[in-house]
Amino acid sequence: MDCQAASEDIVIVAPRLPEAPGEAAYSAYEIDPVVIETATRLDEALRTAPGVSTFRRNDSAAANPTIQGLSIRASAPSGAGRALVTLDGQPLNDPFGGWVIWGATPPETIRDATILRGAGAGPYGAGALTGTVNLAERRGQGAVLSLEGGERGYVRAAGVGEAQNDPWSFMLAAATQQDDGWVPVRDGRGAADAPVWSDSIAGVSRVEWRDGVRVLSVRLGGYSESRGAGLVGAESTSEGSSLSVTLAAPAGDLAWRVQAWAMASDLYNTSVAVAPDRSTTTPANEQYETPAFGWGGNAALRWSGEDYGVEVGADLRTADGETRERFSFMAGSFTRSRIAGGRTLTAGAYVEGWRDAGPWLITGGARADVYRAWDGSRVERLIATGAPVLEFYPEDSETVAPTGRLGIRRDFGEFYLRGAAYGGFRPPTLNELHRPFRVGNDVTEANAALDPERIVGIDGGFGFERAGIAWEAGVFATRLEDAIVNVTLGAGPGTFPPGVFVPAGGAYRQRQNAGTIDAMGVEAEVSGKISERLTWRMALNYTNAEFTSGPLNGLRPAQTGEWNLSARLDWRPVAMTTLSAALSYESARFEDDLNSRELEAATVLDLRAEQRVFGGVSIFAALDNALDTDVETAETGDGVESFGPARTLRAGLVLRR
Repeated sequence: MDCQAASEDIVIVAPRLPEAPGEAAYSAYEIDPVVIETATRLDEALRTAPGVSTFRRNDSAAANPTIQGLSIRASAPSGAGRALVTLDGQPLNDPFGGWVIWGATPPETIRDATILRGAGAGPYGAGALTGTVNLAERRGQGAVLSLEGGERGYVRAAGVGEAQNDPWSFMLAAATQQDDGWVPVRDGRGAADAPVWSDSIAGVSRVEWRDGVRVLSVRLGGYSESRGAGLVGAESTSEGSSLSVTLAAPAGDLAWRVQAWAMASDLYNTSVAVAPDRSTTTPANEQYETPAFGWGGNAALRWSGEDYGVEVGADLRTADGETRERFSFMAGSFTRSRIAGGRTLTAGAYVEGWRDAGPWLITGGARADVYRAWDGSRVERLIATGAPVLEFYPEDSETVAPTGRLGIRRDFGEFYLRGAAYGGFRPPTLNELHRPFRVGNDVTEANAALDPERIVGIDGGFGFERAGIAWEAGVFATRLEDAIVNVTLGAGPGTFPPGVFVPAGGAYRQRQNAGTIDAMGVEAEVSGKISERLTWRMALNYTNAEFTSGPLNGLRPAQTGEWNLSARLDWRPVAMTTLSAALSYESARFEDDLNSRELEAATVLDLRAEQRVFGGVSIFAALDNALDTDVETAETGDGVESFGPARTLRAGLVLRR
């Protein structure tokens, strides 16, 4: 049972079912709580797990919100993300684009994070194609206040506080961050290049009631973020809110949970065309609104015995949204408008069971989902007259997707073996179906005829724990069919369907079901405690991924590195002082689907020193990218490279009570 004693009289129980015993048969990675506690944004902590990545290398403070989707095992990153992210059961993936706005969830509010690798058939379902990130919100852990500042005009303030009496508990949290940013282009920089700056604010409130058996939780969150894209005139603003209501009885032989949730989001985004000498930019597109609304619910009922258990459940997710844009900039103004969007629904039911037979653990589940996309439309008009120049109403579509998973584990005292097989699917998002977009001079068209992605895979592993050292290693193989990829169809200058002009140095792409991606890999981790004052952890992921059918046959998926490694050392030379070092390495990856633009390998070292002054008051200093590594984040068709931030010093104050 997930609980914590806040005092001798008050027990804080979370409104979710505890992890099922069968999960021990699958590959999982626990994010170090210290990493979460010291992270400025949640994706920064999650990406310490090798193979876990957002689409591009920039963190979410700098990356456009449309590329913040998370993928696992590095087999095929995607802007929409190929992993499902949940917070106490509520999906956090945006209803319009499938990405996750990481700034909406301050790390101070998260108690722990578990990354479950492999398709999430069973209780997780649609969207959990390469895995699931399960976040648990803090409860009964007092208050935290953090204030920090640093180079580039960086300032961050965050706080979370909790209060409780016998039946009730309350939580309030807020975070705000500002960064004047850096200019990502170095060689060939011109007047068109501008800093990647960011401003964000987020807030969370939660109230819960308990009667010793049941818990009722109501959570409300909201966020607003603005950022520059590194070019004059290119910027974005995203904002949204979410509400969840959960009623659960998580303890006992018969446990259950019922949850309803809703999310609203909006996005403002401008893009520009860049002159060949990078001296000027010209407006290319103004996405002035992207209103989207999603709602859904889930329910689960679990019977548990001494050595067995069965869980049945169902979930529903709906999304309704559209993009509203002005484009085709001529003679000093936009000449055309576009409204495109639609509605989607995914509903599924599952049964999951497990049996603990001495040293053997056997688990499995099956589910079936129905996916529908309907009411799709794309209408483009001349702004001056309102006359339509394009009207497109795609046919409604429906897909039935059966999936399943099976796991087995055998314990040999301190040593264990495990294996799993699974299948999963991810339906296309409204963004992929209906929203074209532009990055610099590259233009990507939507595709309302996309089919869902499907994956099958197997993995196996073994682990051991003795004398303070724990390690696990494993292998995996997956086949991703109908992979949704931005496929290059031509290069500028030129005009492409449906009347899209691409300037010189740009590429014309369309989202397509680009065939099959086969991936094989190795993942391993080892951690140890040399003493009570010195702990360490190392992990790696190797993925060999390749298209084996379709127009990109023989090529490596874009943004997919082969090697990811991480290492961390925490040392307390004296009781009140903590010194930390975190090292990460990522091998080269390709920027584009044609493997013509390579982003160099990068090794990044982060250092942090924290000194407790008295009581719960600490001061700290952090040196990000201490080696001042050039981290290449993008490359244009004409060879202009962009880079992440240089070495940066931060310092701050933390109060914990």
